[in-house]
Amino acid sequence: MESIDLGSAPWDEDCASVGADEYTARAWRECRALIGQLKRACGDPPAGVRVRIASNPHDFGTYYSVVVEYDGNDAGAAAYAQRCDEATPDVWDMAARLELDAARKRGRHDPAAT
Repeated sequence: MESIDLGSAPWDEDCASVGADEYTARAWRECRALIGQLKRACGDPPAGVRVRIASNPHDFGTYYSVVVEYDGNDAGAAAYAQRCDEATPDVWDMAARLELDAARKRGRHDPAAT
């Protein structure tokens, strides 16, 4: 499997900072919102593709990002991964903003928020 790391949030948006209070919950919310936005832009992943949240080691602790894993021998899977890379947004779309706002309102005590 090959992979492309797409980050955890759109490039022009404020995002969770490793080591900050509530980092893990906020990072997971942002990654889930980014996956949703990518699926709205690119469609559901075809066979041979997995879009997931990856944990990555960092000097200040673990950080999370969205990764597209794909079968490099499958032209359709590779094309979908490339579309996701190209569609990685600069800003949140309205659906992602609503999702993030709702998750923030649920708060950290809601198991769905982590």
